[in-house]
Amino acid sequence: MKAAVWYGEKDIRVEERELRAMKDDEVVVRVAWAGICGSDLHEYQEGPVFVPVGEPHPLTGEQAPLIMGHEFAGTVEKVGKDVKDVKVGDRVAINPMFTYGNKHEDVDAYDGFQFIGLGADGGFTSHVVAGEKHIYQLPDTLTLQDGALVEPMAVAVQAVKEGNMQFGDTVAVFGAGPIGLLNIIAAKAAGASKIFAFDLSNERLEKAKELGATHVYNSGEVDPVATVKSIVPDGVDVAFEVAGVRPTFEQSIEVTRARGTVVIVSIFARPIEWNPMQLTNTGVKVTSTIAYTPTTFQQTVDLMGTGQIKPQGIVTSQIVLDDIVEKGFEALTNDKTQAKILVELSGEK
Repeated sequence: MKAAVWYGEKDIRVEERELRAMKDDEVVVRVAWAGICGSDLHEYQEGPVFVPVGEPHPLTGEQAPLIMGHEFAGTVEKVGKDVKDVKVGDRVAINPMFTYGNKHEDVDAYDGFQFIGLGADGGFTSHVVAGEKHIYQLPDTLTLQDGALVEPMAVAVQAVKEGNMQFGDTVAVFGAGPIGLLNIIAAKAAGASKIFAFDLSNERLEKAKELGATHVYNSGEVDPVATVKSIVPDGVDVAFEVAGVRPTFEQSIEVTRARGTVVIVSIFARPIEWNPMQLTNTGVKVTSTIAYTPTTFQQTVDLMGTGQIKPQGIVTSQIVLDDIVEKGFEALTNDKTQAKILVELSGEK
């Protein structure tokens, strides 16, 4: 089968690969659509970040070169004899997250985490083998293309939950890339009264406004802290840092009210130097998230299914697998009008 395989930084190859054998507690999914994630882009631009290199990952037993793609949906084509709740023909989204499963999700949602598509063969191909626990049924109200948006939407839903948002809260989002845009959608759905969006791209800021941001600013042209304080003098209740650089990290703290919350949702490409005294006189709380609990993933399916959360507006392009490097990874690197690019596999709706 044709697949997009990660070999190293700036080295993703579309080549033929064999589907591994299915175990008794696994299923084979015929992939319909898969999204290119910001973490995929990090692996392309400066990896390895999550991809295991040199030795197999202890959770997955796999290592590079690996088939990428962890945001995907499709149709179940085969089921193992020990699979109980999934049947051939089911339309499903895949929760790609592996954990050891030794701790309750409320204690440790990660517990040694890794992902299908980063630490094991993923969805940029025609078929994927996955354990039953990774399989989530899609309601009839969602297409398989919608299903490919469940995983990144779940990241944003978890971020909003980590921020302990309440109806009427004010919010700032630093970074209007795909996850930043989804954070705007999630914050709006959670009842935010004001949503400030900051980015260096005017095109992305237009998209942020389209998706629910009430105040959008180019952070290269204004002082984000002064701008927020001129409208919300005490600062916002919750700030989401989705850019992954020192200036936005510090600004996200500065725009947050005393005892408010900053949620880091970004991947930092390199360490930053920062003085924790910035928190001392305000009591601002800093937390972080990179994924979601199984509960949040199911809630995201449900919220999308009822139309309470609608991430479909972030899709800016649809491409075929052969074009994934040039029209996918390179486009996301160089064209700031791009947000979420979906890769068509079977193309089923």
